[in-house]
Amino acid sequence: MADMIKKLDAAARKAPVVPVIVVDDAKQAAPLAKALVKAGITIAEVTLRTPAGLAAITAMKAEAPELLVGAGTVLTGNDADAALEAGAEFLVSPGMSPGLRSALKGREDVMIPGIMTASEAMARHEEGFLRLKLFPASIAGGAPALKALNGPLPHLKFMPTGGISEDEVKTYLKLPNVFAIGGSWIASQADIAAGNWAKIEDIAKRLLALA
Repeated sequence: MADMIKKLDAAARKAPVVPVIVVDDAKQAAPLAKALVKAGITIAEVTLRTPAGLAAITAMKAEAPELLVGAGTVLTGNDADAALEAGAEFLVSPGMSPGLRSALKGREDVMIPGIMTASEAMARHEEGFLRLKLFPASIAGGAPALKALNGPLPHLKFMPTGGISEDEVKTYLKLPNVFAIGGSWIASQADIAAGNWAKIEDIAKRLLALA
């Protein structure tokens, strides 16, 4: 198993709840990282949905080196290169395209691609991806789908993301093939923009208590 996956799994065992973050201003990244670490969060995914995404990754790693920071919404080879150069330790994509697959050039160990079906999961595993994301989880069958997939595909591990509610956290994390869950409600774009660090810390603590 790749070193990055070992590191990811170890962090997830401590705190299997992953904030999916949208940052509008890179200046918000350092205090956000501080609040997340204070709450006990060990993994964070910063999406590349805004121009501030790459700078936010760099700033979060500088503020909290112990926090495992990855890049989300990685759609192209250029995204992957830029994210890794900015300091991202892992990459997350909503799916997988031939262009992105080709551009990874042997870096499958740092990518968590999104899947919706058993066939997609099998294909990604054959291609060398060691961890997968069920996305969007709420549409792709949620916890029942993951429970069903564990029967024929017990060797695959998932980080479901997309439409997961707080009430479902325990249900997902009880599944043997779920190593973590992701959610934007842990540190919402609005709360980040408003600098509501105490609120973000409280939400993160509450969710980790459920985990």
